[in-house]
Amino acid sequence: MERLARRFLKIAMMCLFLLMNNQLRADVEYTISGYVKDIKTGEALIGASIIDTVHKSGCKTNSYGFYSFTLRTGEHVIKYRYIGYDSKEQKINLTANITLNVELNQLSVQTKEVVVTGERGDDNIKNTEMGVSRIVPSEVKTIPVFFGEQDILKTIQLLPGISGVSEGSSGFVVRGGSPDQNLILLDEANVYNPSHLLGFFSVFNSDAINDVKIYKGSAPAQYGGRLSSLLDIKMNEGNNKKFDVNGGIGLISSRLTIQGPIIEDESSFIISGRRTYADLFLLLTSDTNLKKSSVYFYDLNLKANYKFGEHDRLFVSGYLGRDVATVSDQFGFNFGNTTLTTRWNHLFSDNLFLNTSFIYSKYGYVVNLENGAALIDVTSAIQDFNIKEDFEYFINTNNTLNFGLNAVYHTFVPGQLNSKDSISNFSNSVSNKYAMEFAFFISHELDLLKNFKVNYGLRYSGFAELGPGNVITYNSAGDVTDIRNYNNNQLIKYYGGFEPRISLNYLLQDNNSIKASYTRNMQYLHLLSNTTSTTPLDIWQPSTNNVLPGIADQISLGYYQNFDNNLFEASIEGYYKILQNQIEYKNGADLLLNPYVESELVYGAGKAYGIELFIKKNYGKFTGWLSYTLSRSERTFDGIDNGNPFPFKYDRTHDISLVGSYQLDKHWNFSATWVYYTGNAVTFPSGKYDIGGNVVNLFTTRNSYRMPAYHRLDIGFTYYFEDKGKYQSNLNVSLYNAYGRKNAYSINFVQNKLDPTKSDAVMTYFFTFCPSVTYNFNF
Repeated sequence: MERLARRFLKIAMMCLFLLMNNQLRADVEYTISGYVKDIKTGEALIGASIIDTVHKSGCKTNSYGFYSFTLRTGEHVIKYRYIGYDSKEQKINLTANITLNVELNQLSVQTKEVVVTGERGDDNIKNTEMGVSRIVPSEVKTIPVFFGEQDILKTIQLLPGISGVSEGSSGFVVRGGSPDQNLILLDEANVYNPSHLLGFFSVFNSDAINDVKIYKGSAPAQYGGRLSSLLDIKMNEGNNKKFDVNGGIGLISSRLTIQGPIIEDESSFIISGRRTYADLFLLLTSDTNLKKSSVYFYDLNLKANYKFGEHDRLFVSGYLGRDVATVSDQFGFNFGNTTLTTRWNHLFSDNLFLNTSFIYSKYGYVVNLENGAALIDVTSAIQDFNIKEDFEYFINTNNTLNFGLNAVYHTFVPGQLNSKDSISNFSNSVSNKYAMEFAFFISHELDLLKNFKVNYGLRYSGFAELGPGNVITYNSAGDVTDIRNYNNNQLIKYYGGFEPRISLNYLLQDNNSIKASYTRNMQYLHLLSNTTSTTPLDIWQPSTNNVLPGIADQISLGYYQNFDNNLFEASIEGYYKILQNQIEYKNGADLLLNPYVESELVYGAGKAYGIELFIKKNYGKFTGWLSYTLSRSERTFDGIDNGNPFPFKYDRTHDISLVGSYQLDKHWNFSATWVYYTGNAVTFPSGKYDIGGNVVNLFTTRNSYRMPAYHRLDIGFTYYFEDKGKYQSNLNVSLYNAYGRKNAYSINFVQNKLDPTKSDAVMTYFFTFCPSVTYNFNF
């Protein structure tokens, strides 16, 4: 692998040398650079397209709305375009480097049709990205949603290759992976648990979100640490033109966002909060125990930024969210995420951009139990401190270089138990674990020919397990073979490796292309869960002397076609992924507060492969898309099923989503979604036997059964009231599971009361005919 990496780097340096040599011989060139923003709010427009209409070359803004465009001297007509905004043209006579900041106007709702343009009409054809989808929250706000709460994580589950883990859940899996194989970033901070209320809501308030982009295993070299996907979420920066208030009032939750300038055109802030209040209705009951019970969540997003001259800008953003549930005075738990991100943007020149980030992230939970006179608390957590340096060098219009480094210090709190009563106190804990994770990366996007582009990169990642602590070594049978004590920051175990990646685009014609990619990813953190879906009580585990880092190699090939002047876009992608060092659990594994939890683990390999079809109508009165995925995901473990491959628990053969939205006029919008997928693979008992009068279920092969197929129709409409000056409002009404399908959430087997030799299957299901009403406002 190291030999391959050296060759890869040598080729990269040769390409750079040839590039620089060609540039020295080129005609005189100058650079146009600047920011593209919303004219009303001053928000950066991420991924906006800047196009030289004469020479048909172009570029896009980065995550901060910055662009750099190098052109030959002379006259040019530059067009600026962005999703849902009027385009803008600028005529220039380029005789020197210039700074050109541009502000775009949002498209208004039309009575004849709603036009929603892409980043660039043919961007999906001409860029090198594969397995990538981008969502702007404002463009999907009419999709029918669960309990009327717009949810980014449920929206991405309607895209090919992405599936929810269970009914109504915000948890998702990508291309045959598992939930912990998704890297979820909120303003670069790692969000370890993206769910509220056991997964029925996500932690992301769409009112606070500016941009969402998901990479299905083929992320740029500056990102790593997960095998399946990267979900990159950027928060709104806040309106630096005027004060603005918007929110929504729903049946079980409400939200409110306030934003405005600190110094007009120089700095701004945004504060956005949500809370459910179903627990308040419990106060109306006459049942004393119910009055003492509650279940709710709240979250708060905050962000501010300040501009120091033309070359420096500071961003500070944070998130705080908690879930709280209590049952009388006997049981309770709360869990949640906390993040804090400080970023400094510095522009060294017209074409060299630096982002420096300092990031804090923490996820933890507390469970409270009352057992007689004893009060018991169980806690667990994971905490990160992260620093990242990310350079972006716009060499010229045809090539861009990214390079940098990052380092993360992890603290793992596997579990602590404290018990106290009127007589004594008792404490038990699993020792904390510590680790340092770091990476160096470089990537280069290059237009080699008029119709051929390449984006290649190399990432080196390392992971060091550190002391203090007693470290246990196990053999393959799970028996202890050695115990050693390590001091503070003493190296226990080191892992590292190169992660090359490359994407190619060959343009067949102006409206179709072929793309191919290869990516290697390594993952050093693992989520320990022996349930079919993630729960707040799952435990994050580092790679150790016993637990190897996961490795995934993925190759992809796709064909992309646009029709009717980019009115329709279509694509078909195939992928094949090989997985190493995968983790499963022995039958009956005990994970909670188990100091020997690594003895409960077994290790193996896997593979996943599939074909994804996507067809979308981009603009007009009717818009929407169809996605279909045909896939397979398998695992192989020596200690399971005699080493024979078995379906992974998230394996789904067929997955279909149909999404449509119809704008009747300026007041009425109607929308619907329909989903279907093959039931998850599951292990059911194959028989049972009697031991001393006790019936014991017999389990044979792993995941050899299937849950029933899942399908559901959601419908909804949005009515836009007449604008009253600065006040706008709308009413959204939706019906989740409109035809009342009883989709299985779980299936359990219980003994038949009339015939003890038989067992009956008992199916649990939720959410048939679930209506919601939400009133949204803005002023």
